[in-house]
Amino acid sequence: MRLKRLAPLLATAGLVATTVPLLASTQAAAAPAAEHLRQKPAWQRCSPDQPASYECATIKVPLDYRRPEGRTIDIAISRMKSENPAKRHGVLLLNPGGPGGSGLDLPLLMDGLMPQQVREGYDLIGFDPRGVGASSPISCGLQDAEQHFDRPYRAETFSADVAWARTVADKCREKSGAVLPYITTRNTARDMDTIRAVLGEGKISYLGYSYGTYLGAVYSQMYPERTDRFVLDSGVDPQRIWRGMIQVWATEAEPAFARWTRWAAERSGEFGLGDDPKAVSDTFWGLVERADREPIDFEGLKVTGDMIRSARGVFFYPAQATPLVAALKAAAEGRPQGAGTDVPGLKLQLLGRTAEEPASDNGTAVFWAVVCGDTGGWPRYTEQYERDAAKDKVKYPLYGDFASNIKPCAFWDRPVESATPMRKKANVLTVQNEWDSQTPLTSGQGLHRALKGSRMVLAGGGEGHGVYLFDAASCANAPIDAYLTTGRLPAQDVTCQNPPAAAGGKRGSGQPRPVPFPGAPGRF
Repeated sequence: MRLKRLAPLLATAGLVATTVPLLASTQAAAAPAAEHLRQKPAWQRCSPDQPASYECATIKVPLDYRRPEGRTIDIAISRMKSENPAKRHGVLLLNPGGPGGSGLDLPLLMDGLMPQQVREGYDLIGFDPRGVGASSPISCGLQDAEQHFDRPYRAETFSADVAWARTVADKCREKSGAVLPYITTRNTARDMDTIRAVLGEGKISYLGYSYGTYLGAVYSQMYPERTDRFVLDSGVDPQRIWRGMIQVWATEAEPAFARWTRWAAERSGEFGLGDDPKAVSDTFWGLVERADREPIDFEGLKVTGDMIRSARGVFFYPAQATPLVAALKAAAEGRPQGAGTDVPGLKLQLLGRTAEEPASDNGTAVFWAVVCGDTGGWPRYTEQYERDAAKDKVKYPLYGDFASNIKPCAFWDRPVESATPMRKKANVLTVQNEWDSQTPLTSGQGLHRALKGSRMVLAGGGEGHGVYLFDAASCANAPIDAYLTTGRLPAQDVTCQNPPAAAGGKRGSGQPRPVPFPGAPGRF
């Protein structure tokens, strides 16, 4: 969907969960012979062109866990076993974020990234969450343009924004209405526990990124006795789901933007954007105003001011944002654009989806199903969105109106159950980069506060969405490795310091690894 930016449990064996909100924390017991818990996965090689050790299977789970003998859906799972049975601790479920991200190939990816002492402790288990990819995928029948939710607020176009939001909700209801209410985080957590049961495990360990941190947190509250070693990387604040998590993109883009202006000013001789932060800021906003009047021809594409603002995530990476803005400035002035686009992907961050990308709306459909269906906290009156967007455009000029503008959730059906309260102790490890565009630091800190008993590893100066294994030089990798290897949480929260980035995004002796997750840019 949307413009791209750098930077988105069922009961124990013999028990069946209920979705009745009043029983949310104490899942009701059901017949121990429930069919979905008696399954034995039929493992087979995932593909002839992939390693034989990478196996896939499909299991059945109830669409509605209140009616376990009713309609079922498929959940596609995968695994790569530990090759050292003597050191095997258990299974490690993996989730890439989203909502709407596919996790089926994560064992294959992680097998090549994890240190040996971590890797040999686990069977790596991937899965496509319900509604995603190979797991009974849903669709809303959306056209490509309908998948973009980065919509700036303007009084003259707000009625069109309302029509878009209503259309998306109506199309989703028409296309997948019988399934949509059950594509939620709580039901995905129940699916995780079904996976645990059919694998014959008493507990599961877990590595979840971005939205996957909220999924892991929900599991830890629904099934605390089943929660083993959980790493929640790039945290979603449970108190902000879900409108607040979109709005935090706006509030936290402002300090990131200020940090960028300082970085660029210190290198004014190289990039020519201004010799103090205010001058850099003035240069940027001058470009936005100019592009609003007349789009900038940037490598043959017309860039508007709204497109520039919507790329707010790039400013969390000063070493990459600066050459991009310098290239835009050169383009606006009719000069050669220089090295501004030498950093891979910067043009995409600014200009959004390309013609080569598939137009499937599966990820978008699941995104809205979860974001709208997890909580009833979305305003139902269009006037509130208009007021909030107008106010936040002034208060948070980079992205405030995009974040607070109307979304399809305004017209979504009411959730079938309440959000999960975070009341139980959770001995889990939360992990965070200081400068994360999708789940900013304040969000990761909120997750840490919400999970009583958790510890936090903070990579000071760390940039990017996703920490563990994303960067070989990250100071956070060592304490995460230690926890996954021993199961012992740090005695207290850990704050370490990453080496600073240089121009082009390189830092220290390590370089970011090309890990294609969490989720999709623009999601959690």
